[in-house]
Amino acid sequence: MPEDYSNIYKIARRAAGYTQEAAAEQLNISIESVRAYETYQRTPPADVVERMVVCFDAPQLAYQHLHETNALISRVIPQLEPRSIPEVAVRIYNRMRSFSQGACLEHLMAIAEDGRVDDTEQPEFDAIVKILRSIIQSSLELEIFCSPDSATKKERPEDGASRRSVQGLASENDCKTIVTQSAQNASPNLTGKEVPFP
Repeated sequence: MPEDYSNIYKIARRAAGYTQEAAAEQLNISIESVRAYETYQRTPPADVVERMVVCFDAPQLAYQHLHETNALISRVIPQLEPRSIPEVAVRIYNRMRSFSQGACLEHLMAIAEDGRVDDTEQPEFDAIVKILRSIIQSSLELEIFCSPDSATKKERPEDGASRRSVQGLASENDCKTIVTQSAQNASPNLTGKEVPFP
């Protein structure tokens, strides 16, 4: 793919305000590697993408990378679209209301009573799963595209230094420190932040 504005790694780097040189230094890779990733000559390995996610404050990059490099991911994770918080909130509300008003949980319990889905139950089961997948899709869009950090991201200087601290780890945005510490405290939500469950 030619070098253009569609490259997910370049988009994330530029949105974070890093030059290729500053990104290479912060990611502890060569400038040639950055250029190769940004022209699709090479695919970055997972550990480099993980560092990009942290350094560029770009949780959406993890999702985009998986979708571009793993053909099976779309079977597990629905296709996500960047949406505004109000749009995602309305979608979640509408789908959850549809789920509850349609008595989907009661129907699912009736289907599950004998421990299997028979041929007559399959269409209803598929419809319930479709609604649940749309709720999951909107929930992931909320987490990945609507986080407060993404919405209020401050423009960073060209040399890649940031004026803000990250969870009190450093007074400057030293991505090598952040990556090391976040790897020790890895969270499955891809943002590096703990999300409490109600």
